[in-house]
Amino acid sequence: MNTTKHNILRTFLFVILFITSFAFASQDCPKNIIIMIIDGAGFNHIAAADYYICGKKGEKAFEKFPVKLAMTTYLAGGSYQPQKAAADFNYVSTGYTDSAAAATAMSTGKKTFKGAIGIDIEGTKLEHLIQKCEKLGMATGVVTTVQISHGTPAGFVAHNKSRDNFEQIAQEMINDSGLEVIFGCGNPLFDNNAEKIDTPKEFKYVGSKKIWDSLVTGTNSKWTLIQSRQEFLNLADGKTPEKVLGVAQAFATLQRARSTSSVLPFDVPLNQNVPTLAEMTKAALNILDDDPDGFFVMFEAGAVDWASHGNNSARMIEEMVDCFDAIDVIVDWIQLQKGSWENNLFIITADHECGYLTGPDKSRFVVNNGKGKLPDMEWHSKNHTNLLVPFYAKGNGAKLFTECLKDKDQIFGAYIDNTDIAKVIFTLLEKKVVPAK
Repeated sequence: MNTTKHNILRTFLFVILFITSFAFASQDCPKNIIIMIIDGAGFNHIAAADYYICGKKGEKAFEKFPVKLAMTTYLAGGSYQPQKAAADFNYVSTGYTDSAAAATAMSTGKKTFKGAIGIDIEGTKLEHLIQKCEKLGMATGVVTTVQISHGTPAGFVAHNKSRDNFEQIAQEMINDSGLEVIFGCGNPLFDNNAEKIDTPKEFKYVGSKKIWDSLVTGTNSKWTLIQSRQEFLNLADGKTPEKVLGVAQAFATLQRARSTSSVLPFDVPLNQNVPTLAEMTKAALNILDDDPDGFFVMFEAGAVDWASHGNNSARMIEEMVDCFDAIDVIVDWIQLQKGSWENNLFIITADHECGYLTGPDKSRFVVNNGKGKLPDMEWHSKNHTNLLVPFYAKGNGAKLFTECLKDKDQIFGAYIDNTDIAKVIFTLLEKKVVPAK
């Protein structure tokens, strides 16, 4: 390269770096930060739900968000190569992450090994976004449709070498974290059909029998425990306790694990004494928005992944419908506020794809059969994949993600990496003033 061309290229790169740096530096921090993780959902999961609910794609409010990208999810030491993904159908069947490592990446900005919770590849504890927000006086919460100490909620709060150490993780979340809201399942007194059992199940998802008994009897002064659907509904508006631990009356999931098998979505009656994700979302927002310093909350549609592991199309659609309803609740909540999107950043994405969902005969996309009908689709795996996942963002700071582009995929377009979520939010949080003690 001659000297003139070299100087032009160097000047161009400098200008791009300056513009990017200025964009990050000049961006104010939103008051509230909301993330929805659709566990296991790829682009075809979104499309399948679109077709079932609306009869066509792109009708939901979040699909019109100004920032619509793809996102890589691979583990530490891994990669995603778009050329190989386009050329080899089986390429994405290896090198995939799990919920724990993916949540850690999104929460801390650091990639790690499979099963790790809030630690790096050396085992060093990492700072979570939630911890940073708590230092800034913000309220924080995690909400899920699966057990409260499962991989995704744990990966935003706790620190552990293994996601399977549920008891230790739950103890850290309940006893040691600064969370104001923990909602999910894992109730030791109920089964997967949300029916009370004579002999309590394992207490590990709620920390221990001692912790559970203290919550039930009210001797635990830190938390207000709620369990029934009505108790969740009661918190949707009006005054709320400061810290609420909501353990719905189901063991594994709100709905996906109910025992009777499904052929079509909603052909088996839903568990009635547990809240929907949308109902939990209303309650969580009402609790958290009492903090004048704002809040950070992670919502997880966790059982989309569970249904996808089982290649259960009917239950996957059920879980996606519940998730879409919760997203609508969040969008409506934001738009009814004074300041609306200027005060909020709302991100919707997935931790990884699960089930390798495609259209018929390995075609790229599921096929629409009309509203209220299952699309034509095929599953090619019982595990996760290394496919790109969708990423949507709107609100104060959303455009910063367009400065994080890594490459362009032949099928799914421009993409960022899952660590960019934490990196952008940490940068925004640096603009937030620490409250006086």
